[in-house]
Amino acid sequence: MTPWPTAMMRWVPAAMIVGGLVFDLVTPNPYTGDTMLAGACVLAGAIQSARIAVLTCLASLVGVFVLTVHGGIIREGVGVAEILNVVLSAVIGLAVNRALTRSGRRLATVRDVAESAQRALLPDPPPRIGPLAIAARYEAAQSGARIGGDVYAAEQTRYGVRLLIGDVRGKGMGAVASVAVLLGAFREAADEEPDLPGLARRLDRALDRDRERRGGGSGEEYLEGFTTGLLAEFVHRPEDPEEVCDTLRLLNRGHPPPYLLDGGTVRTLEAAAPDVPFGMSDLGGVRTVPEELSFPPGATLLLVTDGVTETRDREGVFYDPEIRLSGLGPVTGPQHAIDVLLRDLVTWTGGAPVADDRAVLAVSLSQP
Repeated sequence: MTPWPTAMMRWVPAAMIVGGLVFDLVTPNPYTGDTMLAGACVLAGAIQSARIAVLTCLASLVGVFVLTVHGGIIREGVGVAEILNVVLSAVIGLAVNRALTRSGRRLATVRDVAESAQRALLPDPPPRIGPLAIAARYEAAQSGARIGGDVYAAEQTRYGVRLLIGDVRGKGMGAVASVAVLLGAFREAADEEPDLPGLARRLDRALDRDRERRGGGSGEEYLEGFTTGLLAEFVHRPEDPEEVCDTLRLLNRGHPPPYLLDGGTVRTLEAAAPDVPFGMSDLGGVRTVPEELSFPPGATLLLVTDGVTETRDREGVFYDPEIRLSGLGPVTGPQHAIDVLLRDLVTWTGGAPVADDRAVLAVSLSQP
């Protein structure tokens, strides 16, 4: 639906034509309305479709012709000047409209390419993997954008279902390239590494190699060239390799914690020990072991990037999913959890534009 201010703007050229005609008819001869007719042509070219802009320009030309005839100045220099003024404005308006139309087509093509690249680079996860129901959502901060620095993935492996959510620091195509490297390494290593620490080391090495390939980096570029991330694993049942049990393992590398939504309660799964982000392993830090916990059937695991947790309200207060979601009642699955979260973020910000990219991944374990 077109916002009402934009819809109202489309009527402004017509109002200018009517206003110009009325002004010319009710004022003495030294005052004319051709300026408003000329302005209507240029404005129409900028905000109306090609067909409507042509009709608006024709209406302005007819209007100025009628005014010069009515005023008896059609054969005088001033009358000819008024007609030429509107003709020139109509030419300018239609030229502007043509240029904007071409630009819009190019932009649409670029967006289509970007959307295709996004689907190839960051496809939606399957809705189900065994007893797990999965949903994901990506919201870019830049209007019309399809690719950013947030990343998520879900893979069925011989060791269980493994999940990744991360946030590549940095901007532009460099961040997108790091997303591609991280996803490629995760998809390759998830089925090869027997445990999450080994998988995390593979991701570290992949990002380190990518940095070296691009010439290393130093100073601010180096310090900002890391990726916060969270790895999760639903372990296979020993007696049935095709099914997962209710054991969940988490390994957090400097990323916002996940949330466990069970019934009407929300619990933040804070990491017991802090660790450095991916791509910064050479700086040392704690190499944590995965944390293991029981995942109740029917519960939902909600993984987010800092575009969610660092969303501010009008007073500058950060959004707290544990507090906010606890008051919104139980969720019925991963898609419902994401919908509830994103609606509440709109309420929290008062409808303000998205300030940072947001990625959300939610997983539920079906009731046995």
